[in-house]
Amino acid sequence: MAKPYSMDLRERAMARLAAGESSRVVAAALNVAVSSIIKWAARERRFGSVAPGRMGGHRPFAICGEHRLFALRQIEKTPHVTLHALSEALAARGLNVHPATVGRFLARERKSFKKNRSARRADRP
Repeated sequence: MAKPYSMDLRERAMARLAAGESSRVVAAALNVAVSSIIKWAARERRFGSVAPGRMGGHRPFAICGEHRLFALRQIEKTPHVTLHALSEALAARGLNVHPATVGRFLARERKSFKKNRSARRADRP
């Protein structure tokens, strides 16, 4: 994972911007992308500092707690429920998730639907 630019570089860039230089000139002089200079300036206006935000960490699962229990009950009640139907049922409860998120949830819970032999395609004539 890439590391954020140093505070020294960020502060020098903001000092040059404050002195009246354009973002393109500052970016060329400090050998950074113009978008970085623009984002640092916006960050300084918004937060009062150009310090980098937090990086990394763990994002909690979207389907957890009561929603997890609800989804598992739905699967027990209707084993062949589709991802879209389960996603819509969760949306009705106030949790808007994409069907792919529901698929990852089911994989994490080790719940899957496997087709049996009778559901195969017909053989070629």
